[in-house]
Amino acid sequence: MAKAYTIISGKGGVGKTTSAVNLGISLNHLGEDVVIVDANLTTPNIGIHLGAPIVPTTLNHVLNEEAKLEDAIYEHESGTKIIPASLSLKETEKIKYNSLVDIIKKLKKITNYIIIDSPAGLGDEARAAIKAADEIIIVTNPEISAVTDALKTIKLSEELNKPIKGVIITRYSGKKVDMSISNIQEMLEAPLLGIISEEDSIKESHLMKNSVIYTHPKSDAARDYLDTSRRILGEKIKINPIRKKGFFFTIRKTFRSRFLG
Repeated sequence: MAKAYTIISGKGGVGKTTSAVNLGISLNHLGEDVVIVDANLTTPNIGIHLGAPIVPTTLNHVLNEEAKLEDAIYEHESGTKIIPASLSLKETEKIKYNSLVDIIKKLKKITNYIIIDSPAGLGDEARAAIKAADEIIIVTNPEISAVTDALKTIKLSEELNKPIKGVIITRYSGKKVDMSISNIQEMLEAPLLGIISEEDSIKESHLMKNSVIYTHPKSDAARDYLDTSRRILGEKIKINPIRKKGFFFTIRKTFRSRFLG
């Protein structure tokens, strides 16, 4: 049976869209048929992340009954399907947010997994994305403001009777400035799905308009997203603590890249 997961944070800038892209493409890489839906209708980024910022037909057109659903589905080079939203402000006017529920129901008939990227905040757009999902995946950074907003999102999801699949902690370095994993878990009281390493490979993958599992397949971040996707699929994979990357790690990495290839 197909599953729809909404990726949501409450706070902007925590890596929600990055996680939606990398989870969707990771699941596809693991053999699943996947559609990534950009339900961030006001400030969409899925198309930008994957090199297709402007397309003829978008989710906006489908929501407003101006186009058929199948016309808004595009295939990324990885084989993952995406439904981008429009960058045009005019096409955000009079959007029928609640129609997203019906669109996701239709998608569940033709795919295995649906990853829904949602907007920041807890307004009408975010509520529509929550309502359309079977389960919710929370994304947060290891800082108190992000975790507090993540807690608000969990509470809203519970009010809307949507179960929490788990929490993904992004941009984690293991440094003292980060909240500890145990403190985050204590605050959120939700299963931990994955911890994503803070590293430059993520930013570089954005510039390359692709998932980090393809641009930097040997990176820690790529491994983290693949392991997180395997946990979504039900595999029992232990979450190992991320090691601190200090001065000597940097020297060793530079030496290897320059002299060993």
